[in-house]
Amino acid sequence: MKQMSTGVKIAIFAAIAALVFGGVFLGITLTRNVGMTDEEISEEDAAKKMDQLLSKISVTDVTPRKASITDEDMLNEEDELPSIDAYPLSVTGTGEINIEIYSSPEKAGAGTDGWLNEVAENFNQSGQKINGKDATVSIRSVSSGLAVDYIRTGKYTPHAITPSNEFWGSMIEASGKKVTLKEKRLVGNVAGVLLSKEKYNSILEKYGSVNMKVISECTSNNEIQMGYTNPFISSTGLNFLVTTLYSYDTEDLLSSKAIDGFKQFQENVPLVSYNTMQMRKSAESGSLDAFVMEYQSYYNDPTLKNDYVFTPFGARHDNPMYAVGDLSSEQDQLLTAFCQYCLNEDNQKLAAEYGFNQNEKYKSEIPEDISGDKLISAQKLYKENKDSGKEIIAVFIADTSGSMSGEPMNALKTSLVNSMQYINKNNYIGMISYNNKVYRNLPVAQFDLNQQALFKGAVQDLAATGQTATNDAIVVAMNMVNEALKDHPNAKPMIFLLSDGEQNTGCSLNEISGLVSTYEIPIYSIGYNANIEALKSISEINEAATINADTDDIVYQLKNLFNSEM
Repeated sequence: MKQMSTGVKIAIFAAIAALVFGGVFLGITLTRNVGMTDEEISEEDAAKKMDQLLSKISVTDVTPRKASITDEDMLNEEDELPSIDAYPLSVTGTGEINIEIYSSPEKAGAGTDGWLNEVAENFNQSGQKINGKDATVSIRSVSSGLAVDYIRTGKYTPHAITPSNEFWGSMIEASGKKVTLKEKRLVGNVAGVLLSKEKYNSILEKYGSVNMKVISECTSNNEIQMGYTNPFISSTGLNFLVTTLYSYDTEDLLSSKAIDGFKQFQENVPLVSYNTMQMRKSAESGSLDAFVMEYQSYYNDPTLKNDYVFTPFGARHDNPMYAVGDLSSEQDQLLTAFCQYCLNEDNQKLAAEYGFNQNEKYKSEIPEDISGDKLISAQKLYKENKDSGKEIIAVFIADTSGSMSGEPMNALKTSLVNSMQYINKNNYIGMISYNNKVYRNLPVAQFDLNQQALFKGAVQDLAATGQTATNDAIVVAMNMVNEALKDHPNAKPMIFLLSDGEQNTGCSLNEISGLVSTYEIPIYSIGYNANIEALKSISEINEAATINADTDDIVYQLKNLFNSEM
């Protein structure tokens, strides 16, 4: 083989160098924004970008049609609830005598949240007999608020329920359903406020102690950014609401003094989260100084234990057990036997390993005998006063692309028409829909009876066809919200995106993420048979929740979202 000449070698080397340089330059060009966000753009730049994007988006105004507002389209409470099959059994008993028990998720889940499941499995394998018959239990993990709704409406009634605390038993009684306290405590737990260590130390230095009264005062004075969970479905959220009311009036949580204090408190609460995940995301981003959680969850999270200080509050969460309705003699004996089994030394030791039974000296700092009627009234008080008179401006975005045809579109219509009854009437509501184009179905206006009729008509007229320009619709919705804010500058803005998440035309998420971040409009996404990760990427920009709602439970999920946010 002939050797290459020096000139050829130089030429080849130069060509390789040019390719390498070109590749590196191209790589730098393509990746220089990777890992960066568009969050730091100024409002002036955001306005220019908004105008640029709007100039490329086709928007068609739809003439609104009024639909009569009647009770016929509003589901009753039982029909709002999803099929119980949406919450499958975590333990299935097969004995000749078997009872089903609803359990709060922190003890009927997986891993360290699966204490009751493990106990139930061992119980079922232990050869239990009642009157010579094989006896077993089944466990179904259902959040306490949802479990109460199933029992209260009669939609699906178990033999027993073990919620996080006794509030829920009192509320079932207040609804006229029979429950009997079989065991006051299966495992010990407490609710608490998690304060960042920096905030905890500064509050301790200023006030000399950290307790619920001090935390309420600090929140009212805007010294801390506080978040808590929806008191309609969360035991910790309900406990926090009741404890906050009592911090303003130790004699009566429903007094005018307590209500006035709560309104002032709520003025400086940036977040009542739809779920714990949303709250955690807000805390991780630094937008919350404090949030609520049960100690058992805190115990099992090394990051939380390192970054936050736990301050217990309110009633204890000692996981009582109730019989529901009238059990047969054998069923009652079985429930008693299972409670005793839960309380044996080995199972209590296991509970301690999983984070329960850790705060034995803590005693309830609010009355233990609050009536169910008062608790229900406290929830209503929250709904009516959570925004402290501040208006909400919300635009609904309905995905009407071809992929939403059939059951997803039917579910969207049913859930929106039914759930409009949970939107406070002093809020300002608008609606757009989209496929490959964007349609302005309803301009933003106060949600009075006239706007409700127009909203219902707009929803009923939706039809699915075409491609999916989700981000174009978001740009139009943000512009509608911003225009409405000019007339109501103190209002709280938000957007609700109802979609399957499959974007395939229009501007990209990268193009709009800076706008979403700069304008700080939370976008709650509700997925119908959806690409949930795509929806999450939109909602997480401003720490809003994403609901993965199948066609069975979307009505109930949307109801609770509106109770929490609207």
